[in-house]
Amino acid sequence: MNEIKTRVNDADDRRTHRRLLEAAGEVFAAKGYRATTVREICRRAGANVAAINYHFGDKEGLYAEVLRYAHACAMERHPPEMHTTAASSPEDRLRAFIVSFLHRLFDQGRPAWHARLMIREMVEPTGALGRLVKQSLHPRREQLTQIIRAIIGDHRADDRLLRHCVMSVVGQCLSFYHGRPMLERLYPEQKFDAAGLAERADYIYRFTLAALRGIGTVETS
Repeated sequence: MNEIKTRVNDADDRRTHRRLLEAAGEVFAAKGYRATTVREICRRAGANVAAINYHFGDKEGLYAEVLRYAHACAMERHPPEMHTTAASSPEDRLRAFIVSFLHRLFDQGRPAWHARLMIREMVEPTGALGRLVKQSLHPRREQLTQIIRAIIGDHRADDRLLRHCVMSVVGQCLSFYHGRPMLERLYPEQKFDAAGLAERADYIYRFTLAALRGIGTVETS
């Protein structure tokens, strides 16, 4: 009997934990960390205020976990490696990285608050951003850095050049996402559906690959 009761309690805890994450994500994405109250989250989740302390320690701990959860969900749905392996060509891995990044930004199949929360955190950073960068984004940076190094060649791939190349790839993807309202007005023919996303990913890939190959054959200052 005690074993059954324990299993029921564990299941209840998991459900409450998930409800708090989802409710907190929606409120944090809409209002930001500072304007969000624990009471509002608990009311939306159908939980008491003590549940926040029990599951996450405090509001800051809850926010950090929500941020990590949103990022993890996006990475699970669209991993940077996609269909490639360590044995794949660096060109194929570059394409996979770009395609997966754009899909994570524009993914309509996951809760809308995931992307809104990540964007808000970039605009209004909190202390949780540093932990997210260290735990989750540093590995992605190193992954892209190694791909670019393989394309450029070790004889050209100094740290400064690699840094600029990584920022260029990321910047092209982010500008397409952030610039959508303006781009839709400048180029009404540009679509943001699956076909439009594939077209843009292919362009970013080909543009980047041509630039990286060019860098590998000329002197840089």
